[in-house]
Formats: sequence, structure tokens, C-alpha cells
Amino acid sequence: MIHFSFEPPGPGSPWRDTWDKACQVSPSAISEMDLCYKYFGARAKLVVDGVEVISGQGYLTLVDLALSLRHALNRLSLGEDSAIGFTENDEVIRLRREGDIVAITSSKHEWRVSVDREELVDAFVEFLREAYSRLTGFAPGLADNPVIWGFSPE
Repeated sequence: MIHFSFEPPGPGSPWRDTWDKACQVSPSAISEMDLCYKYFGARAKLVVDGVEVISGQGYLTLVDLALSLRHALNRLSLGEDSAIGFTENDEVIRLRREGDIVAITSSKHEWRVSVDREELVDAFVEFLREAYSRLTGFAPGLADNPVIWGFSPE
């Protein structure tokens, strides 16, 4: 079983500024670098068969994670191994194809978990849909930003 979710920061959190400041500029024109490093901090959590792959304890930038997931999805679809990296720390989550199974390991932790490839793909796609929906709902101009098209559900 896979649980993959994210939560934007609430009012009063310093990370809330990473969302509010995006509305003070033209969201359609925010550069990829700024979207990946400056805006839309969130807590993301990925649990696979009881193993906390992404803990949800710290904040990361949602667009950076979404673009990394899109890249991982593309590679998995081609039958290739992939990885998810994080700007905020040096951990790498490795995704290794083993037929219809994907073995997930971490560069920082000793756990190893395996999951059906289709289940993982579905969880990633659903996460990307939710991220796209929440981001464009919060700042509608992001729907016109080519960086966001990179992980849109269309």
C-alpha cells in the first residue's frame, strides 16, 4: 500500500511566505529556478508498505519534487531505473525496476521496500495531479507557466 501526500504550510508558518510571495509576482512568469528553490514549500510524505520513504518532517519545495517525480515516471515508463533527489538535503531515493516490481532504497537509510510498478506509477500520477490542482488553484496564473506544464495531468 502506498500513501503519498503533501501539506502546504499553515498561517503563521514562515514557510507560508513561499506561497504568499508567489501571488505578489506574475505566476506565469516565475522562472524554473525560482519555482524549484524559492516558492511553494510543503511537507511531503511517502509511505510504502509501512516504510517512510519521505518522512514529512521537514519542508521541501513542491515544484522541485514534482519535476523530480515526473522525470522518475518517464524513466520508469521506459523500463529504466530512476531516482528522486532533493534540493534541501543530499538524500537520494533510488527506484530500481525488477520486472513488474520497483525496489525502493535510500542513500541515507538501510530500509528497502518493493512495490508493484503500476501502483507506484499511479501514486506518482495522483500526487502530480494534486500538486498541479493545488498550485494552480492557489495561483491561477501558474497554469500558463511552462514549468508547471512539465507535470500537469494533461
